[in-house]
Amino acid sequence: MWKVAALLVLGGGQDGDWKAQEAAYLKNTRQVTFDFARAGEGYFSPDAKHIIFQAEEAKSENPFYQQFVMEVATGKLRRVSPGIGKTTCGYFLPGAGNKIIFSSSHLDPDAKKHYAVEWKQRDQEKQTKKRRRYVWDFDPHMDIFEANPDGTALRRLTDAPGYDAEGSYSADGKHIVFCSDRSGKDNLELYVMDADGKNVRQLTRAPGCYNGGPFFSPDGKKVIFRSDRKKKDHLQLFVINADGSGEKALTDDENWVFWAPFWYKDSRHILYTAADHSNPMARPNYDLYWMDFATGTKTRLTFAPGADVLPVFSPDYRQVMWTSTRDGRSPSQLYVADFTAPRR
Repeated sequence: MWKVAALLVLGGGQDGDWKAQEAAYLKNTRQVTFDFARAGEGYFSPDAKHIIFQAEEAKSENPFYQQFVMEVATGKLRRVSPGIGKTTCGYFLPGAGNKIIFSSSHLDPDAKKHYAVEWKQRDQEKQTKKRRRYVWDFDPHMDIFEANPDGTALRRLTDAPGYDAEGSYSADGKHIVFCSDRSGKDNLELYVMDADGKNVRQLTRAPGCYNGGPFFSPDGKKVIFRSDRKKKDHLQLFVINADGSGEKALTDDENWVFWAPFWYKDSRHILYTAADHSNPMARPNYDLYWMDFATGTKTRLTFAPGADVLPVFSPDYRQVMWTSTRDGRSPSQLYVADFTAPRR
């Protein structure tokens, strides 16, 4: 769910000992993906023995993300998406964990034609030493698919015209919340469907805006998400009841971008990603934060130079996994750390 129009960049180094600052909340930090051009947006299986994530294979004609499942203990990998086109947003079915979902554009008849265009743009970046501004393209051929954890028994869940992606299950595994522009190209709204793809209903109603990155709360009563209601691409955090009522903005700061929220077990606290965009001449440096959304209290968790984004909890909430460039290289990889919740 890399849906923020900004570069995830190095730089923005912090004053002081950033490792000591992080140790109050994150301990035993270790890198868990290595053999990819870049990797990110990982989620745990219900038993925490596997993770699903998106990554670019280092030696492939396809420059776009595919979905992989990795055994945590051994590092054993398996690509679970078809290998054609683009993918995003893998997620394990809660409970037995015997199904996964992810979004893919592999049914686009012109999927492979997009490879050459992307490689050409990357070559230009190398020559000019100028990176593109990161913008998610909301591919109209993106649909949500279900599969076994090994990628077999692939089954399409959405078939409406346009973009269907950014899906995640409810804690009981009965529903999927996702982002779609099925009501119009400029209307990226949230929808809920049954886990088998039936009974689709619209959750948000904010025409002309992007509403995405949704997750059900552990108690199933709410959905947290990000939206650019006031300024295009200037994401803020929102929460809404699972029946579509009671929508509330959790952040409203014209200088900051907030995104990638994920629930804590108490359905009150969240992890999220944020960066100060107040200086147009400076590159924003993204970090992980903790929020009590009942009070608005925020605590910064990461201080490393480089981008720290897309945090998620392990099933027992004792670990955090996130995407980072903290090793000093530009390509992102997945990291895991033991988590201690802020006390305030």
